[in-house]
Amino acid sequence: MYVRDARNRDEAWLLDHIEAMGLDETAFRSRDYVIAVDEESNTRAGFGRIRVHSGDDGEVCELTSIGVLDGWERQGVGAHVVERLVDSAEAEGFDHVYSLTSSHDYLTQFGFEGVSSDALPAVLQERLESKRESLDPEAVPMRIDTERFRMPERLRERFKVAAEAQPEPEPEESAEDFGIDPDEATYKYDTS
Repeated sequence: MYVRDARNRDEAWLLDHIEAMGLDETAFRSRDYVIAVDEESNTRAGFGRIRVHSGDDGEVCELTSIGVLDGWERQGVGAHVVERLVDSAEAEGFDHVYSLTSSHDYLTQFGFEGVSSDALPAVLQERLESKRESLDPEAVPMRIDTERFRMPERLRERFKVAAEAQPEPEPEESAEDFGIDPDEATYKYDTS
């Protein structure tokens, strides 16, 4: 398992999964994303994005649209996507990364802390309002100093052995599932 930068050919896949998960696609650019990929099967398991906002306060970096596909949850995929995004932000010269999300409990394990809405840069205050109105009514602002990011060891270990979980097989449908008593039912067509 590894995390790589998204490529142009990932664009349709990203948009499909962003829509299916109800995530933010505002100002979508595939080059802003990273994707977690299983090395053996080449299956894409998760993704996330850094969005840079320009405002009166200068440029601000937001972590957004983090998604992990069904079957890959609880294996460190999202954690490694977040790590790659924070590392990329730091490499681009950002001292802080913000996130506006209702998944704040998830981000605290990496060192993100809650921030007052009033303490946000103006461009993120507007973004928070917009996000609460359209996508995530419970969104709260979070922030981390990029050099303080920490990956819990348990998530690092899970990621090393991550494998797609197989979905539970669908139970076979029977006449009773449709309210039909098979002992009393008559059939229009003779099947013998």
